Amino acid sequence: MMWSVEGITALTRRLPLAAGLLALVAAPAGAANKDMERLQVQVATLQVKLSDLQRVAEDNLRELRRLNESLAEQNAFFKKSITDRRIQEEAVLSTLRELGERMSELSERLQAMPVSAPPPGPFTREGPAGQAAPGTAAPGPAPAPAAQGPAPLPRELYSQAYADYTRGNYDLAIQEFQEYLRTYPDSEYAGNAQYMIGQCHYGKQRFREAIDAWDALFRTYPSSMKLPDAHFWKAVALERIGRRPQALIEYRYVVDHYPNSEPGRRAREKLGAQ
Repeated sequence: MMWSVEGITALTRRLPLAAGLLALVAAPAGAANKDMERLQVQVATLQVKLSDLQRVAEDNLRELRRLNESLAEQNAFFKKSITDRRIQEEAVLSTLRELGERMSELSERLQAMPVSAPPPGPFTREGPAGQAAPGTAAPGPAPAPAAQGPAPLPRELYSQAYADYTRGNYDLAIQEFQEYLRTYPDSEYAGNAQYMIGQCHYGKQRFREAIDAWDALFRTYPSSMKLPDAHFWKAVALERIGRRPQALIEYRYVVDHYPNSEPGRRAREKLGAQ
């Protein structure tokens, strides 16, 4: 087919129009692709942000775990320090108590030492063969010394009674503690002896007798160091004989008057268990 110059010129003039029509047809497809690309970019950006947030959350969780472990270690350290200090304080108190007991024993031994003999009487001349000189009276026979031995030391008597208590010889221990109180009613361990009489009765399950012994301690030795223990064990004995309301009153008394003592702590546990 032969094209004329006019035909070619006309076709050339129509090409821009055709290209414009093609551009109009292709424009919606290109816009959709751009929207899709923008959505993909936004999704990718959100994924990056989500990953960053997840990483930050994991870092915070690890830090929180680390802090919890550190707090647990510090708590265990503080508890151990408090326990060690309590043990040291108890050791010091025990040492001081032993020193006080030794000093008391030495003082008792010094007081129990025999008094030196009195100085001799005035000089008298004797006649031959041991006779008194003229004008002097013959000395009479010397009196025989008393055969009674010295009383046992307070510490020795108390230790013997306590040893029988630890061996379970409660009746014998009661007799020895009572002998201690008869011999040394005003000594340092008199209140302890009265308290131990109640413990012996409690060991034999004679709870009413134990309560009577501790009541005697309250009346006779109101400043004894054994009062907190005696009030606590009196409450326990009251529970054993079915007098629970009176026992609760005794527990409350121990908590109110001796809050920092071991009996006070155990009384709080008893009240908390109600």
